[in-house]
Amino acid sequence: MRFFRTMLMAAGVLATVAAAPVSAQQIRIGLSAEPTAMDPHFHNLTPNNGALSHIFERLVETDPKNRLIPGLAESWRTIDDNTWEFKLRKNVKWHDGTPFTADDVIFTFERAPNVPNSPASFASAVKGKTIKKIDDHTIHITTPAPHPLMPNDMSSLLIISKKHGEGAKTEDYNSGKATIGTGPYKFVAFVPGDRIELVRNEDYWGEKPQWEKVILKPIKSGPARVAALLAGDVDLIEDAPTADIARLKNDPNVEVSQTVSRRVIYFHMDQFREETPYITAKDGSKIKNPLLDKRVRLALSKAINRNAIVERVMEGVAIPAGQLLADGFFGVSPNVKPPAYDPEGAKKLLAEAGYPNGFKMTIHGPNGRYTNDVKILEAVAQMFTRIGVETTIEALPPAVYFNRASTGANGLPEFSFILVGWGSDTGETSSPLKTLLGTFNKETGFGAANRGRYSNPELDKLIAQALATVDDAKRQDVLAKAVELAMEDVGLIPTHYQINTWASKKGLKYEARADEYTLAMSLKKN
Repeated sequence: MRFFRTMLMAAGVLATVAAAPVSAQQIRIGLSAEPTAMDPHFHNLTPNNGALSHIFERLVETDPKNRLIPGLAESWRTIDDNTWEFKLRKNVKWHDGTPFTADDVIFTFERAPNVPNSPASFASAVKGKTIKKIDDHTIHITTPAPHPLMPNDMSSLLIISKKHGEGAKTEDYNSGKATIGTGPYKFVAFVPGDRIELVRNEDYWGEKPQWEKVILKPIKSGPARVAALLAGDVDLIEDAPTADIARLKNDPNVEVSQTVSRRVIYFHMDQFREETPYITAKDGSKIKNPLLDKRVRLALSKAINRNAIVERVMEGVAIPAGQLLADGFFGVSPNVKPPAYDPEGAKKLLAEAGYPNGFKMTIHGPNGRYTNDVKILEAVAQMFTRIGVETTIEALPPAVYFNRASTGANGLPEFSFILVGWGSDTGETSSPLKTLLGTFNKETGFGAANRGRYSNPELDKLIAQALATVDDAKRQDVLAKAVELAMEDVGLIPTHYQINTWASKKGLKYEARADEYTLAMSLKKN
C-alpha cells in the first residue's frame, strides 16, 4: 500500500515536474546506494568509485562503453616486455592549487592496498608492480612478467594527493580534511544518510562541467526515487525500479537511458571452513560444511530458476548468467551457458553428497545495494527450500553487510552463503577471475574480494598466464579456459547480468554507462 500511495502522490505533482525549469547551476541526483566512505581506497565498490570520480581521477579513464581513454596520464606505452611508461599531464593542479606530479602516483601505490579495515581493497591493482619516478611527469611501472593489462589496472585506481594523504585516515576523507582531488568537482560536504555536496572546480584542467553545484542524495527505496524524480526533488535517478521502467519510458516528461552492465549478480559460498556458521542439520545440530562438496554447490546452482528471476523478479530487465560477464565482453567463453533449472537433478546431487534430506541454511545479502536484491534473496530461498535446503534470509544495510561479509569475526568472512555483485573494472573476465576466484593472497593481490575463499591452484595458474599474455587472441583463449574451469567447479554461482537504467527529467539526457557510474559530467541538456 505504501508503494501505491507513493505513486499516487507522485502522479499528483506531474504537472509541476513538466513546468519545472532545469537549473543551469545545480543538479540533484538520486542514488540507489550510498558510498561507504569518501576515502577513495577504503572500499572497491561501485557507489564509492562512481561518487568519488567527481573529485579524484585515474591515470587512465574509461568512456561509457568501457573503452580506455587518457586521464591523468596523457599517454602510455611499453618500453620493454616488463615495463610500462606513463606520461603524466602537466599543468594539472590539486584542488588546493598544488601541482600534480609523479610523487602523488607513487604515494597512491603505497597507500592503496594498506587502508585499515578495508572491506575490499585495491590490492589487485598495485600488487606485483614496482613504480619508479623518471621525472615529475614520467613514471615507469615494472612487473616480473609481461603484463598487458597495465592500462586497465590503472583505470581502477583513483590517484590521491601525497601532501594531503600522508598520515590521513578514512575519517579524514569523510570529514573533507584530506578530500583534495584533481577532478572536475570539489568536495563540500558528506552527510551520511543524507547527501554529498560538490562544487565545480573552476580551475579544472579538462572540459569544465556544465553544472556548478551537484548534490548526490541517497534514496535507497526504488519507488521513493521515482517519486522524487516525478516530484522534481531530483533531476536524475539511477537504478530505476524494474517495475516502473515501461511506464517511465512512456512518460513524455521523463528520459530513460539503458545499457548492458559489466556487472554480474552471483552467490559466494564458504569454501574454507569445516564448519560454517549459518548451516546446520534440519534439527539444528552441527554438520560438516556441505558447501565444500562440489555436488552440493552444483545442486544449489541447478535449483535456481534464472529465467524466473529475470522475468518475474527483474521484470525482464536483466539477462540470465552462467559465467562472469555477458556476451560481447573480453574473455567470455562461448561454451558456458546458464545452468538449466533442474530441481530434481539438484535433489539427486544432494542425496549423492550425503544430504538426502537437505539441511538448514541462512543466506545473507545487502538491502538496497543491487536492483531488487532482497526480492532475489527471497526468490532463491524459496527455490532452495523446494529441494530440501530449508533456507531463511537476512538482509542488512550495505555498509554493515560488506564489512561482516569481508572481515567479520577474526578478520575472516563471517557468512556462509551470500548475494553479491561484481562489475569488472577492466571490462574483461580477468577482473572477476583474479578478484573473486583467485586464491586469497594479500601479497599477490589475488582474491581481494573472494569472500568465499574459493581456492583452485590450476585456476590460479591460468589467471596468472592470462595476465602475462600480451597477444589478445591468446589471452582471450586462456581467459575462456579459466572461466570454464571456474564455472565447472562451481567456484561461485552467477544468476544474472544487470541492465543499467537511469531516468532523468525532461530536458536532460544521461549517457548510460556500462560501469554503472552515475556522473554529473554525463548528464547534459537535450
